[in-house]
Amino acid sequence: MNLKIFAIVLGTIPGLAAAAEAQAADTMRVRGTVVGLAGSTLTVKDQAGKTDAIALTQGWKISGVAKASAADIKQGDFLGIASVSKADGGSGALEVVIFPATLKGTGEGDRPWDLQPNSRMTNGTVADVTDIDGRTVTLTYDNGQKKQIAIPQSTPIVTFATATPADLTPGASVFVTAERGSDGTLTSRRVVVGNHGVVPPM
Repeated sequence: MNLKIFAIVLGTIPGLAAAAEAQAADTMRVRGTVVGLAGSTLTVKDQAGKTDAIALTQGWKISGVAKASAADIKQGDFLGIASVSKADGGSGALEVVIFPATLKGTGEGDRPWDLQPNSRMTNGTVADVTDIDGRTVTLTYDNGQKKQIAIPQSTPIVTFATATPADLTPGASVFVTAERGSDGTLTSRRVVVGNHGVVPPM
């Protein structure tokens, strides 16, 4: 895949530079389907049925997602993993994004996430991979901190793929990190679209 294209897509999902930005109080994540794209305004119906008009800023970027697998994960890779604590200890992955090498280090760290209640997003480098009772990875981040996360077989795993505004057709699944202004308007400079038959799992 063209790494130059990767360099200009999201710095996300993701997981993702969006994860770092999401710490700001005026930042929100919109998950839903496209209603329409008119000029630089993207209208999205979110998962609760609410419709949002998002103004895309000059120079906005778009990325698609392509299906990957746990077998693609290896030591040294940079991942973004949304996870929740397991009843028996440790963390279990809700979704995994494999970053291209050009985006290694994007949004590094561990922070609260809103994919599910009490979920967290961890962006880090794979220090170890084990295959005992399924695949488990140990991520390192923020000067040596470590987190071990189990990846169930049913976990959605994706990597970035190319996309164009033409992929923002009505009904297409999208993930958008947007900033809410003091007047209530939403703006964004990046969109992730499910243009390869894969819904953005972020």
